Amino acid sequence: MNSKLRILTNGIIKENPVLILVLGTCPTLAVTTSAINGLGMGLATTFVLVMSNMLISMLKKVIPDTVRIPCYILVIATFVSIVDLLIQGFVPALASSLGIFIPLIVVNCIVLGRAEAFASKNSIFNSMLDGIGMGLGFTLALFIIGVCRELLGSGAFLGHKFIQGDGILVFILPPGAFFIFGFVIAIVKWIQNVKN
Repeated sequence: MNSKLRILTNGIIKENPVLILVLGTCPTLAVTTSAINGLGMGLATTFVLVMSNMLISMLKKVIPDTVRIPCYILVIATFVSIVDLLIQGFVPALASSLGIFIPLIVVNCIVLGRAEAFASKNSIFNSMLDGIGMGLGFTLALFIIGVCRELLGSGAFLGHKFIQGDGILVFILPPGAFFIFGFVIAIVKWIQNVKN
């Protein structure tokens, strides 16, 4: 497989940050009460991943080793502030729904981990591809979990109800998040075992 394509698809399939590496569990469980929330959080994180990976890759020779982590956090915080202000300005309902979890992207181990493990050691283009792949993998995982929780918990899909009354409310609550998260991980592991 082409190395560029492998870098892009690595985060979506082979090393999905949520379903394989089990990173970013806090926002995964907290914001996936609906598919829209999962999609919004995933896209916001994707933007931060791509932009911070590119900038850190550009600055890798300039940043001294002794202060690289604080510099990475500063770069990430800059892009998180941009995406937070954009969401507040253009999608205020999503901003209020996601709440504190948008600013907490700064300390998301996926973003900082990719800056340290990949962007600081690779070219700008490869770092951008890695950010896109990891971001899409994160978004896909959050969307799948959000869809499951919304379907089961409120009988809706993307905010449109298709059953009368309430769904199984436990799936909207934290225990339901853990249950769906574990179930989706189990399905992914089963698919991997079948393929091997």
